[in-house]
Amino acid sequence: MPTTTVRIPTPDGRADAFAAFPDGGERHPGVLLYQDAFGLRPELEDKARELAAHGYYVLVPNVYYRHGPAPVTGLPGHIGKEIRPAVIDRLMPLITAHTTERVLRDADAYLTYLADRPEVTAGPVAAIGYCMGGALAVRTAAAHPGRVAAVAGFHPSPLVTDAPDSPHHLFGELTAQVHLGLAEGDMTPETTAGLLQALDAAGVEHTTEIYPGTVHGFTMSDTDAFDPSAVQRHWDRLLLLLRRTLPTG
Repeated sequence: MPTTTVRIPTPDGRADAFAAFPDGGERHPGVLLYQDAFGLRPELEDKARELAAHGYYVLVPNVYYRHGPAPVTGLPGHIGKEIRPAVIDRLMPLITAHTTERVLRDADAYLTYLADRPEVTAGPVAAIGYCMGGALAVRTAAAHPGRVAAVAGFHPSPLVTDAPDSPHHLFGELTAQVHLGLAEGDMTPETTAGLLQALDAAGVEHTTEIYPGTVHGFTMSDTDAFDPSAVQRHWDRLLLLLRRTLPTG
């Protein structure tokens, strides 16, 4: 499975990113994969390889690139419950600094990069994300409705908030099909109901599920939250979405 590390020009510098794609020299649909809060690391590179094995060119940018190349902060090989709060505390200034304006500038650059790659087919791409990456995927798709055909978010950070730029205000701009896979504790029942109401009111074609018995971060095998059965369910749902929207051949 060919992989490479690339540097993508943006208005604010050059973003380092990991890319994985099938061998053979053919062109494949593009997938923009957004990180969780812990950032670009081997766990996400493995996810990119898995998707690439199914016929996609997968780009995983380091969204913290303004603070340095990945890994921006030292991470243990396994992020257990006892050290998770301290790791999040170190990362919180980076998360807070990644404003909506920066997200949109970067999204333009990432999509331009995919459009220019000879390994990527012309036409729409998918934007998927984990944790904070779910909101980044929604913002990317809303800003580029003619370019993004599929959005997936797994154990996403809040999509319905009181903030003026809450992601749910963008649902009316989406033309992409959407899958959201929520952990049981990701949202209160009231917030989940509000999320579903907002998606339906906007006419978004979506599947939204609560993955039973899971906690936030259930797809990440380098954390205590990992749930093997839930991660397989996530692959089943994600690949079904991609096959509907971005057929590989």
